[in-house]
Amino acid sequence: MTLLSKESLTREALALGFDCTGVTDPDSIAQAARHFRDFLDAGLHGDMDWLADRPERRAGPRGLWPDVRSVIMLGVNYGPDRNPLEILAQRTRGAISVYAQGDDYHDLIKKRLKALARWLVAAHGGEVQACEVKVFVDTAAVMEKPLAQAAGLGWQGKHTNLVSREFGSWLFLGAIFTTLELPRNTADADHCGSCQACLDICPTAAFPAPYKLDARRCISYLTIENKGPIPREFRKAIGNRIYGCDDCLAVCPWNKFAQAGHETRLTARDELRAPALADLARLDDAAFRARFTKSPVKRIGRDRFVRNVLIAIGNSDDADLAAEAERLLDDASPLVRGAAAWALSQLMGREAFERLAARAIDAEPDETVRVEWRRA
Repeated sequence: MTLLSKESLTREALALGFDCTGVTDPDSIAQAARHFRDFLDAGLHGDMDWLADRPERRAGPRGLWPDVRSVIMLGVNYGPDRNPLEILAQRTRGAISVYAQGDDYHDLIKKRLKALARWLVAAHGGEVQACEVKVFVDTAAVMEKPLAQAAGLGWQGKHTNLVSREFGSWLFLGAIFTTLELPRNTADADHCGSCQACLDICPTAAFPAPYKLDARRCISYLTIENKGPIPREFRKAIGNRIYGCDDCLAVCPWNKFAQAGHETRLTARDELRAPALADLARLDDAAFRARFTKSPVKRIGRDRFVRNVLIAIGNSDDADLAAEAERLLDDASPLVRGAAAWALSQLMGREAFERLAARAIDAEPDETVRVEWRRA
């Protein structure tokens, strides 16, 4: 048995910088596990093979750690200080998802989880045997959103993301698994009602039905997880989104109760709020790594990022940006060269483009890039 109360746990979590906390039973998400298996069976996870790897570990906390007896779910508010949809009208600038405009949340939250875990152990005489703990931040086989709903932090909306009555759509989640028997919180109920604003706004129709996501059509997947060329059918819909997409989050009516995040390390950097596409197209590998130090953007690498920038350039309707795309026709990366060819097909006159394509196809060593030229 534990001597801890809900109040003492919440008080310590708040002192460490978490904005909300709750506790649930490790067996509380059986229904979510069934939905997850259906998601995998339908192939809706796309190329994210890590999701399908040993799915039994993700189906519930005990699949990951059989000894767990309580799951503590914690949230950190990262609410933006302006409407994330406004940038979409600025076609010559790149839209980066709100969560990636500041420092990488993984590092920040993991340190806080470890501090809370140490406090839990200390509260039980410092004996690890009396209180074993494991901490997780979005990188292990943990279904954080269903667990957060079970712990009372919010509910999974029709866009499959967590929605909070207090923080809207803007919560980073972390989890602590423990062998302690802690007092449980009541699961939150679904408050979406008949609203389907998140489904209606999706540029690529990534929701085949409420509460179901086809990741293969999601702009966040296409610009982050997808390693190859952006499928042609989605390029125009991507607009100027160069890393992730906030549309379904930002349009949620519950955001009227949200508040701007207070953690300075998660606050948007000025240079990432509305960066000029022309500047981003000129980044080599070293400049990319320097610009995105401590940022989640860094993990996709320069080539995939510039691929995204070139799609946005092609959607910019600004002929002056054609020079940036043309310069990248000699890039070392076939991924970049192919995206540059498509961008030019959107910005150049037909005859000029066909003359350029004829020369480029003859000189291009990579078949995938030659295909881009031919299809354009």
